[in-house]
Amino acid sequence: MNTKRWIALVVAAAVLGISLVINSAFAFLQSGFGESVDELMATTESSISEVVIEDGDFDNRVAVLNVDGVIQDTGEASSLFGTAGYNHSFFMEQLENVKEDPSVKAVVLTVNSPGGGVVESAEIYDKITEIQEETDKPFYVSMGATAASGGYYIAAPADKIFVNEETLTGSIGVIMQSVNYGELAENLGVDFVTIKSGPYKDIMSPTRDMTEDERALLQEMLDDSYESFVDVIEEGRDMTEAEVKAVADGRVMNGRQAVEVNLADDFGFEEDVIEQVKTDFDLGNAEVFQYGASEGWGSLLSMKVNSFFGNDIETQMISKLLTEYSSPRMMYLYGDK
Repeated sequence: MNTKRWIALVVAAAVLGISLVINSAFAFLQSGFGESVDELMATTESSISEVVIEDGDFDNRVAVLNVDGVIQDTGEASSLFGTAGYNHSFFMEQLENVKEDPSVKAVVLTVNSPGGGVVESAEIYDKITEIQEETDKPFYVSMGATAASGGYYIAAPADKIFVNEETLTGSIGVIMQSVNYGELAENLGVDFVTIKSGPYKDIMSPTRDMTEDERALLQEMLDDSYESFVDVIEEGRDMTEAEVKAVADGRVMNGRQAVEVNLADDFGFEEDVIEQVKTDFDLGNAEVFQYGASEGWGSLLSMKVNSFFGNDIETQMISKLLTEYSSPRMMYLYGDK
């Protein structure tokens, strides 16, 4: 056996070993230990807290909500091993609080996200429009460095959208990706055996090429989600279908271009947006606050775990492997996951 063959076998064995370790760790987290930790965190964590940004009238308040990171529901495992980032269930809880709290008169939503899951983005959009329709509370959006794809989707229903001149936005469209390592496996002498109940059960399998029928089936799904994305912008920005589709081809743009094509209204940083919504709705003396998670035993345990394992790039990569879904899925996402 030549040297290259030996190297290939060693690499394959290493990949298999790492995969087994990761799968075992994930199974362990999903077992009794993981459930016990989740129960501990759930029972000891205090309710959602509030952090005052600007003092003012408590009966007339402006809530600042933040979407920072990939919009994806990774479940409860991320609360223990995940690094700081977007928490979908926590954000949906904030939206519900905004809806039910009569002292909240307006909302500033800050978005710094490349987008994320189709379902999660739609869930946020539906909740925002529900709040607008049932309470008439205005939403102003402040876009940060990136508010693309799903990040724009959740901003579309806002009463006004503010950007920085260099904000990266747009990327209107849907994407689904997978990896095909079938040829590599064949070169290494690895054979995959698949038993399935129907011709499409292993669609997007990483071990074989996709058929034209499969590609057409998935394309139809993506096209349907794309049309929904276009409809959201048409309604939210009062644009025609032709106007939206002229820029809804996946391209990214900066803040200046977004204003030019009516995907945004004006320029401003977060503090500017807060002042603008206070001016527009006669809330000059309003208290401004944002939500935060109270630090119970769950938060302290998470901090200790992250401290033990470190917060370097390798740890973050392992965290993503342990907590994020591995199956291909439709995404409103700019860039790679």
